[in-house]
Amino acid sequence: MPYQVIIPAAGQGKRMGAGKNKLLLELEGVPVFIYTLKVFEGDENCAGVILAVNEQDEKEFHSLLTKYGITKVICFVPGGPERQHSIYNGVKTLQGNGIVLVHDGARPFIDCNQIHSLVSSAELHGAAVLAVPVKDTVKKVKDDKVIETVERSSLWAIQTPQAFRMSLLRQAYEWAEEEGFLGTDDASLVERIGHDVMIVEGNYDNIKLTTPEDLFFAETIIRKRRSMTKRS
Repeated sequence: MPYQVIIPAAGQGKRMGAGKNKLLLELEGVPVFIYTLKVFEGDENCAGVILAVNEQDEKEFHSLLTKYGITKVICFVPGGPERQHSIYNGVKTLQGNGIVLVHDGARPFIDCNQIHSLVSSAELHGAAVLAVPVKDTVKKVKDDKVIETVERSSLWAIQTPQAFRMSLLRQAYEWAEEEGFLGTDDASLVERIGHDVMIVEGNYDNIKLTTPEDLFFAETIIRKRRSMTKRS
C-alpha cells in the first residue's frame, strides 16, 4: 500500500557537538539524511516525503537533493522549536486518509522490509511502531539509589518509523495542540487519545545518530552491509 513519510530534519544536534544540523554530517562522504532518503527513494510504495527543515538549511537541502537524485520530496515545511511542532507542520499538509510514516532523519539504516511490515500493521490496526526488545537490565533510580529492578521481558526500545492512519495522527496532533501537551514521540500522542499502538519488531542496526560515538557505530554498520552485499 502506498504511504507518505514525514521526516523532521530541523534539529540542531547539540549532543552531537557539530555546530550545525547533524543530518548534514557525512558518513563516508555522503550526508546522513541522504542515506535515509535513499531508502524511501528506492521503495516503490513510498508516494512522497515531507521534510521539515529550518529556513537557514533549506537551500543546502535543496542542493543536496538535486546532487544525489532524490525526487520523492514533495514539499518542505518549516521546522519548529520542538520535534513535535515540526511534525505537526507536516501533518497539516496531508490529504486523504492513507498511511503516513514519521521517521527520524538521523536513523539512516531502516530497510524496506521493516517499512512494509509496519505499514501492513498500521493498515490493520491504525497505529504501529518499530521496536526492539531491551537487552540490558533496567533499574529505576532515585537520588542515585536503585529503588527497583524493572522486569525486562515487557520492555521494548521504540524506534522509527512509526506508522498511522492519517486521520488518526491528525486527530492526535490536534488534541495535543489544543491541550498544550508535548509527547516523547508520535505514538504517545495517539496513545493519549485512547488508541492502541501495535509493536512491529525492528532491527538493532536501526540506530539513531545522537552523539559523536554513534558515527563510529554507523560506519561499522555501513562496512558490515557492504561486506554482506559482496558475499551475496
